[in-house]
Amino acid sequence: MSANVFPKIVPQIVLPDSGLVAKDLAVIVNTEDPLSVQIAGYYQQQRQIPPENIITISFKVDKPVMRPGEFAVLKKIVEAKTPKHIQAYLLTWADPYRVGCMSISSAFALGFDSRYCAKGCKLTAASQYAGTNSLRPYDDFSIRPTMLLAAANFEEAKALIDRGVAADGQMVANGNNGKAYLLETSDKARSVRKSVFPSVQLLLGNKLPVTILKANAIRNRKDVMFYFTGKKFVADIDSNTFLPGAMADHLTSAGGKLTNSRQMSALRWLEGGATGSYGAVVEPCNFPGKFPNPLIAMSNYMQGSSLIEAYWKSVIMPGQGVFIGEPLAKPYMGYRLKKRNNSYALFSPVLTRGYYKILTSSQKTGPFTLVTSGIEITPYQQFITLPQPLSPFYKIERLQNYAQPLLSSPLF
Repeated sequence: MSANVFPKIVPQIVLPDSGLVAKDLAVIVNTEDPLSVQIAGYYQQQRQIPPENIITISFKVDKPVMRPGEFAVLKKIVEAKTPKHIQAYLLTWADPYRVGCMSISSAFALGFDSRYCAKGCKLTAASQYAGTNSLRPYDDFSIRPTMLLAAANFEEAKALIDRGVAADGQMVANGNNGKAYLLETSDKARSVRKSVFPSVQLLLGNKLPVTILKANAIRNRKDVMFYFTGKKFVADIDSNTFLPGAMADHLTSAGGKLTNSRQMSALRWLEGGATGSYGAVVEPCNFPGKFPNPLIAMSNYMQGSSLIEAYWKSVIMPGQGVFIGEPLAKPYMGYRLKKRNNSYALFSPVLTRGYYKILTSSQKTGPFTLVTSGIEITPYQQFITLPQPLSPFYKIERLQNYAQPLLSSPLF
């Protein structure tokens, strides 16, 4: 084949699993809450959630805090209705956001257990899931990460869902990873995460611009993908443009009190355009391990994880914090092909450090035939050249990972 004649075929690629998908998620609906029912219906439609993954329960919507005894009854009902393959839960309400001394997201994920609570400034039990490379949290740890699709009304919920769906693969398709804004504010007690900011810039700065600022807020930014700060109230959120799938949160004592906080509710981030956030439901004190670690959250997200996985993996002690947003958003899922000689070079955030094999097929559904094995992805070799002759469909499978992934260790 002449070097200046490029093949007309543009292959399609089946990538290794990088995170949870619709069939892995169960949606929990409160039938006594019309908004919960409406949100669940729209979410099921937009994310194509299987009917058997919709779990109905019934309780009065009259308070932000549920008693542990009432929760225990509901949890047993949910567990009885949950298909065994389910790996994560989505709750379709903002109230209640708390069960006794725990957040309701952590109570559903971990079970209500006072070891995940603390009276005063004390550490709590840790999540086994935090900092891991697990793609199947329930299978591996008997933990189903849980998130609230929380909103004050259906219009806000619909906009949140639409952002999450629109996020899928967009950062890869557009070749634009957005920007990260890491703020050390005038509130020193709430800026304790500043110690990890240089590591974010060092390890992820070659993948997207990371801006570290000494400021109380950012304003009029058009490219916000990550925004981590610490303040009781964050000004000018609405002046910024959040890209679909954006993460944003503020380290403070009561941001997770979604509907009745004396401080800024984490809901303000979602209303301002973010797709996911996090906040404390009871006083956690400013232990960094009780809040998202920006490096772990960002690195997992940027390797193709879903929003719920990236956020949950970044919090060592999640018992007192609530996770909110659209859980299946995956802005860094996908791939790009670049012409190289008479073939293509395959780039994807999903292709993390390790070894891979390549299979081909003439049909999308296979069968696939092994072509080559032992292809290595390293920090210096971040693409795979598709073997000749070009095939309509390629399947990339992971052989093994390095014993110590680059960003797996906790940095709190």
